[in-house]
Amino acid sequence: MGKVTSAITAVGSYVPDFVMTNKILETLVETNDEWITTRTGIKERRILKGEGLGTSYLAIKAAEQLLDKRKLDPKEIDMVIVATATPDMMVAATAAYVASEIGATNAFAYDLQAACSSFLYGMSTASSYIESGRYKKVLLIGADKMSSIIDYTDRTTCIIFGDGAGAALFEPNEEGLGLQDEYLRSDGVGRNFLKMDAGGSLLPASEETVKNRQHFIYQDGKSVFKFAVTNMADSAAKIMERNNLSHSDVDWLVPHQANKRIIDATSNRMGLDDSKVMMNIQRYGNTTSATLPLLLSDYESRLKKGDNLVFAAFGGGFTWGSIYLKWAYNS
Repeated sequence: MGKVTSAITAVGSYVPDFVMTNKILETLVETNDEWITTRTGIKERRILKGEGLGTSYLAIKAAEQLLDKRKLDPKEIDMVIVATATPDMMVAATAAYVASEIGATNAFAYDLQAACSSFLYGMSTASSYIESGRYKKVLLIGADKMSSIIDYTDRTTCIIFGDGAGAALFEPNEEGLGLQDEYLRSDGVGRNFLKMDAGGSLLPASEETVKNRQHFIYQDGKSVFKFAVTNMADSAAKIMERNNLSHSDVDWLVPHQANKRIIDATSNRMGLDDSKVMMNIQRYGNTTSATLPLLLSDYESRLKKGDNLVFAAFGGGFTWGSIYLKWAYNS
């Protein structure tokens, strides 16, 4: 019996129907398609419409697609993690509701919040549970309804974010595939540069916080960009160095979809050709916790068993890191 590793064995995704194009944003804030495209690479993003629909709706849809594709009985799932920065509500875990709604009645569930690095950190968590031998099937879902915390009069943030969800099933593997190594980091200085001021224990909701528009996300774009470019590229380079990977050994870079310039800086640091870089930012924008699994779902048909994938992400807090994973199946 070989060493047990944790491998992704199925993926699923969901994005809402409504497409918010750059042209639509031109009617909301002082901006234009060329300005947005040049600075971010984003052409459109998906927005969840409908009363009473939150992040759980996105997560459930992505999970249901995965279950259907895999023909998996949800009762076989041991654990559900929802990586998100926009839970349905405070206190009650969104993951618990999602697990119940998809029929994963034998699973325990909880949320994981590390901003845009949430899914990356979730990969580490899910894999640790699998490698421990205690659980056999862990469902990790990255989902965010960013439109719920975006001020559509603030052009520094409203052009960037979209809504969506992606899911990945982790199972034991004895062929040496799956997660190989991880390099995860954080720095609390980032709390000042990317945040939502009100709604937490530090500044509870009040008439004043609502009036001051403090329940929307705030970003110091220049500072975040500077930290993101440096740390995403550094972590990806570090994981390659630590595992003796050259640019020719890496089949795919799976980068967080925050900004095309950040993605380009990371791939250049790794010495990768554009053909090895997964990208869908032009269609979805930054879906926060959902960007990495959405990439896996979009590129699933092109992935081959044994492919070397390097994941890289950067998020508020600050949180960042990189994961080296060997793909475990042919679709």
